[in-house]
Amino acid sequence: MGRHAPIDIIGIIGSSRPTHELRVLARETASRLAQEGITIICGGLGGIMEAACCGAKQAGGLTIGILPGSAAKDANPYVDIPIPTGIGEARNLIIIKSSPAVIAIGGGCGTLSEIAFALKTGVTVIGLNTWKLQDISSEDLDIIEAQTPEEAVAEAKKIISKKKTV
Repeated sequence: MGRHAPIDIIGIIGSSRPTHELRVLARETASRLAQEGITIICGGLGGIMEAACCGAKQAGGLTIGILPGSAAKDANPYVDIPIPTGIGEARNLIIIKSSPAVIAIGGGCGTLSEIAFALKTGVTVIGLNTWKLQDISSEDLDIIEAQTPEEAVAEAKKIISKKKTV
């Protein structure tokens, strides 16, 4: 049995109830990632997750949805590979640990938990209109701020390149 070549995966996390502007950012970001041959992993449901999967699919990309529930049918229609977990919000850690970086777009408390998991476990966070965090000593935490989808994708590609040289 031969080894498969690894695929490049980037997580996209964000609000389940985003504004129109955030949906556009998610679609464009995921489309650009897909054009680079990068697979999208997300929570597989609505909001930013659905917008990202839609953008990736329109660009011919592959999408993976790590679902909180036990039914693959709950995935948004743009998820190619639905993975039902039955573990609720704990699935956020699976999303984070499945890629070397995540792009956070907007977001509420669920996104904040994913950002925290990423920062705690050494996964790079790239932010587009998302949380800005400081620790108790007022030190800024390491979220790479991107102003555009192009910048976010460029940062993600740098992280993937670094991973390949390690």
